[in-house]
Amino acid sequence: MMEQLKSYTEGDRMRKLISEDNSLLLLISRFGIPLGFGEKTVGEVCAEQKIDPATFLAVANFISGREFSIQNISLSTLISYLKAAHTYFIDFMLPLVRRRLIEAIDCSGADELALLILKFYDEYAKEVRAHLDYEDRTVFSYADNLLNGVLSSSYSISDFAAKHNHIDTKLKELKSIIIRYYPQKDNNLLYAVLFDIVNCEQDLKSHCAVEDSIFVPVVEARESFLRENGAQAEPDLSESSEFDDRVETLSQREKEIIVCIAKGLSNKEIADRLSISVHTVTTHRRNISSKLQIHSPAGLTIYALVNKLVDMSEIGFS
Repeated sequence: MMEQLKSYTEGDRMRKLISEDNSLLLLISRFGIPLGFGEKTVGEVCAEQKIDPATFLAVANFISGREFSIQNISLSTLISYLKAAHTYFIDFMLPLVRRRLIEAIDCSGADELALLILKFYDEYAKEVRAHLDYEDRTVFSYADNLLNGVLSSSYSISDFAAKHNHIDTKLKELKSIIIRYYPQKDNNLLYAVLFDIVNCEQDLKSHCAVEDSIFVPVVEARESFLRENGAQAEPDLSESSEFDDRVETLSQREKEIIVCIAKGLSNKEIADRLSISVHTVTTHRRNISSKLQIHSPAGLTIYALVNKLVDMSEIGFS
């Protein structure tokens, strides 16, 4: 049985954390901690930067696979950390991967598969932005209201937790599509961007895990406190989530539906063309995604193209 790693404490030198787990470089960046901290301890650095040490240590220990505690965490500090992570993904990492992807594959128009891969990535990036924007506008605003003693009767953190889908999944899908279907040798740029995608995938997965394992329980505790001690009247925060879940052995009908998707048809149009109900189309699409582990129209279009279910001339670039 593997021995549990010892948890970091305020007395540990900050450089020790970084040397033992390089991924914590992103952590100190998102907490707004500058480099050049020399031999200072975690406690000293946090005091200098006016950062709650319990919150910093909870996230650091969790990310590095150590025992962590959510006791005495500052919810406001945690929200600031999560918002900084969102800014990193939206303003830096996603644009960086896109630029490097364009450098690695021929997006001039001559390579049709490359254009589909870029389209897949752009759809994914749009989905990530919508996901993070929902958290910024709705979830974090709700948590801020809790800090101000306001408890909503129409929304709770359990609503978020029940629908919280991990946004790293489609990056894994994109990585798989490039590896399986993009036949290029001696393309160091492509291998480099695949490495970027792997890092981004792992970072997003870690970020979502912090939300599930630290943010949600801390917010639940704040909700319980307000219920027990009284709270102000709340604003209406009810808002539908934008993140509903929408031959590897495919049936003939499933192949027909993939062809329709590649041609840009809607579920209603597919139902009319194949003389089936929209509900049946939805069921088939769910089964297709489960079998192929490809969930977006762009990903299914790439699958249809490389498996010769459609010709490039039949694909709609809407």
